[in-house]
This record gives sequence, structure tokens and C-alpha cells, in this order.
Amino acid sequence: MERLAKSLVLALILSLLATAAAVAQQRAYAPENLRTLSRNDQIRVISLEYEEQAGRRIPDDQLRFYLDQVNRSDWGFSRIRQDIGQSLGGGGGSQPGQRIRCESVNNRSQICQTPWTGPSRLVRQLSGSACDEGRTWQSQRGQVYVGGGCRGEFEAAPTGHQLGTVRCESVNNRPRTCRTPWSGHSRLARQLSGSACEEGRTWQSQRGQVSVSGGCRADFVAAPVLDPNYSVTCSSVRMRPNQCRWNNDHGPPRLERQLSNSNCLEGQTWGHDRNRGIWVNSGCSGRFVPMRPQPR
Repeated sequence: MERLAKSLVLALILSLLATAAAVAQQRAYAPENLRTLSRNDQIRVISLEYEEQAGRRIPDDQLRFYLDQVNRSDWGFSRIRQDIGQSLGGGGGSQPGQRIRCESVNNRSQICQTPWTGPSRLVRQLSGSACDEGRTWQSQRGQVYVGGGCRGEFEAAPTGHQLGTVRCESVNNRPRTCRTPWSGHSRLARQLSGSACEEGRTWQSQRGQVSVSGGCRADFVAAPVLDPNYSVTCSSVRMRPNQCRWNNDHGPPRLERQLSNSNCLEGQTWGHDRNRGIWVNSGCSGRFVPMRPQPR
């Protein structure tokens, strides 16, 4: 009886060792440069790594994203493994139940940094003034904006996975609309197509989605949270030329109000250059605001 028990224990140990060796062999068959593998092997290796970390099958869109990063952006296996871990963090590394308070005092706009890197959601309204997403508050990656008297508590919004970019492609010139994991607007991060991606013509952003057409294929990221009351006053004192810094994230400026007796004529006495900012001369003084008003 004792000999039988020892035999069973030995068989169990050998079985466990064989299983561990098989798993190790699977993981070992993952070179850092995944481009040396066939596409099927890339799928297998990435899927195995995700299943080991998550305990479930990798979502199809996330698998496609990783395959694109391997073959177009030269991501190595360690980068894939790290990104999988981050994507399973739930809100970019925040602690469960962690919240921040963001308040618009005296109706002034306020931008609050969050300890999580992903989007946020309103947990509790603290103000008498309404907190309406898209109007008096909005969320971007790592930030919350409030205005119009909104005061509230916010926490990391639940998301399946956060890849940081969304790929949207107009195949055969057909229009397509892609949802984004962030609630605000988007900006173009990298054009992938030979056809031009021009904002307002072949791509445009709305809250929570991006639309492409005309063969535009690109990666998009969350646009930074912008102050809806942003303006710059620039003056040519004593007729001397002057340059004033302009945040290009707001797009091109327009003259909202002329403050001088001297005329402010675009292209003559004032203009804008992405590198120089706003320039004025010949006595022009004015207040400048974004060409397109920020969404409220």
C-alpha cells in the first residue's frame, strides 16, 4: 500500500513538471522580435500571453491592434506584454474606489488632473448647478474639465481595455465612424494611408467618435482638454511688430474684437504662424479666439 502511494505521488509530480515544462516551452517560443514569426505564430504568441495574464481570450480588436503594432510600429514582445498588463489595469492604474473632486467656483472653468490615465465618470454632483457631460463637464485621458458652476466627484470610468489609440480606416474610400474609449474629441496621431487625412474633409471628430472617408486611414488619440474661454490679446505698440504665443491645440485663431484705432486686417496687420504664434504690426491691437468655438 505504501509503495502504491509513493508511486501515485511520483506520477503526480512528474505530471506537474511536464505541464510546467510545456507552459515554459510555449512562453519561451516568443522571440523579442515578433516580426520573425509568421502571422499565425504572432497570433498564437500574443493570444497565449493575453490568456495567461487575463485568464480569458483576447478581444479581436485588441489582437488586431497588437498585430498592427508589431508589423507597422516594430513593437517587440516585451512591449506587447507590458501593454497587456496596463490594459488589464482597469482605469490606468487607479486604486479601486479612488476619487477626485473637481469644482467650478463662481462659474469659472477648471481643469483637474486625475491619478488615472483613462477617461473619468461623474460619481456624485455636489453643486446646485447641473453637471451635464459635454456641456459643463467633460473627460479626457488623465484630466477632467468643469465649468458653469459644476462641482462633482469623479472616478475612473470602467473600460474594457485602454490602448491609447484608436485606428479608423476608410477602406475603398467608404466612410466609416469609429467609437473611442474617451468621451471627448480626438486628434490625428499618425496617418497610415497614401490618401490624405485632412480634418474637416476626410476626417472629423465628435465626442466619443471619429469619422473618416476618402481613403483616410489613421491612428487617433484623445485631444487635450481645452479651455472654452481661451483667448489671447496681442498688440502692436507704437506701430512696432509684435508676436504673441498661441496654443496650436486650439486650431487657428480669429480676430474676435479690435482694440485699436488702427485697422486689424488679416494677412496685412495681423496673422498666425504655427511656429511664431500670432503676429501684429502697424498699430493693430486685438483679442483673438479659436476659429472654431470649443464644444460646450
